[in-house]
Amino acid sequence: MSFNKKFLWGGATAANQFEGAYDVDDKGLSTDDMLSSGTSKKHRQITKTTNPKLYYPNRIASDFYYHYKDDIKLMAEMGFKAYRMSIAWTRIFPTGEEKEPNPKGLAFYDAIFAELKKYDIEPIVTLSHYEMPLSLVNKYNGWADRRVIKLFANYVKTVFKHFKGKVKYWLTFNEINCGTLPLGNYTSLGIRNPGSTDYLNQIDIPQIRYQALHHQLVASALAVKIGHEIDSTNKIGNMIAMMPVYPLTCDPLDQLKAQREWRLKQWYCADVQCRGKYGSYCFPFWKKHRIKLNITKEDRRILEEGTVDFFSLSYYQTNCVTTHTDASESSGNLLGGAKNPYLKSSEWGWQIDPEGLRFTLNEIYDRYNLPIIIVENGLGAEDKLTADKTIHDLYRIDYLRAHIQAMKEAVDEDNVDLFGYTMWGCIDLVSASTGEMAKRYGFVYVDSDNYGRGTFNRYKKDSFYWYKKVIKSNGEDLS
Repeated sequence: MSFNKKFLWGGATAANQFEGAYDVDDKGLSTDDMLSSGTSKKHRQITKTTNPKLYYPNRIASDFYYHYKDDIKLMAEMGFKAYRMSIAWTRIFPTGEEKEPNPKGLAFYDAIFAELKKYDIEPIVTLSHYEMPLSLVNKYNGWADRRVIKLFANYVKTVFKHFKGKVKYWLTFNEINCGTLPLGNYTSLGIRNPGSTDYLNQIDIPQIRYQALHHQLVASALAVKIGHEIDSTNKIGNMIAMMPVYPLTCDPLDQLKAQREWRLKQWYCADVQCRGKYGSYCFPFWKKHRIKLNITKEDRRILEEGTVDFFSLSYYQTNCVTTHTDASESSGNLLGGAKNPYLKSSEWGWQIDPEGLRFTLNEIYDRYNLPIIIVENGLGAEDKLTADKTIHDLYRIDYLRAHIQAMKEAVDEDNVDLFGYTMWGCIDLVSASTGEMAKRYGFVYVDSDNYGRGTFNRYKKDSFYWYKKVIKSNGEDLS
């Protein structure tokens, strides 16, 4: 068989896009609670205070807070071996500065882990997934302030101690390399520069953004150190949004541009987290863009000592880059690019490239020689609920089949050490980029529209039964 018998098949969600109950049991407001709804044509808005004319989809999301037992039962029915989830920082420390954690928040996750253990499902827990206490944004401008490192360390120390023995696999920051993009200001780093209101077109000050990203990388390494000190059996990984690019032409200038994109988008953070230091290419980049980072001796020591145990990634698509000005454009998860004439696209314009996943896995494994787990992969589509409450999502099955086949080839033919796969949005959730429910990923349909209207009942899609078969056969039966 291609995959090890202990291969971690499962699904993934994030607290800010799935839980809801934003003001229940003393939870504090997070950055995502202040993002309005949007569409592919109408951008989400960042607001400092609640605007009664706007709808904030993450506040209700998929209502997992009240459906977690039923949802985990559905995961178990599919045969999940693992569930990748996140802990909401604001459930544990509502403002991020409390001296004592919120007992109700800890109790909620205790209940989730107990339910997962009941079905022998391994939790894979992200410590920070695109959310942080809004109070830290208002007071410190998020990760732009070095003092947030200490506050995060207090949070992770609390979590590691409280859930010791209940969680083995941890991820530090979701898609931390989002901080290399202007979009990452608010999304990943909690930076709200004056004038930033359009989520996809934020005011960007690279000096502030890259210094904040440095603070986050130090905090990630510190979390690894703390996690290992509290429990030496903890396995702690990074999480990189892989945004692979091909040169559009054989023009050497296109080759060089593609190489730069890999370095500055993929490897910038991954090198620090896996090797313990910045790549040599960072220094001319900083000089060119007049970025002067405050990196202390203590920072360097922490980065060297806090390297990760494994590499985790999200993968949805690839793009092309070119120095030529006449290329057609395509959209993407975090970053668009030149359109690849050999690929088809989803209805949201994301190019579908399963072979690109195999290519990407090889690039990662060749560079770091660390065990790899894919913690996000999937197809966003506008599913139609039929009169008999079913969803015929053959398009999703086709997408996943091709990508799992590419995984098998990476393991069988290329000897990549791949130990798990958790498909993104296994139960429908709010889209991060647009705030829509209509852009659905799951094996399970959630009866809610883009404005939180619906019963929130769960309905199994055709892909639910297909994935159950895939897991039962350990990836051998993809028919």
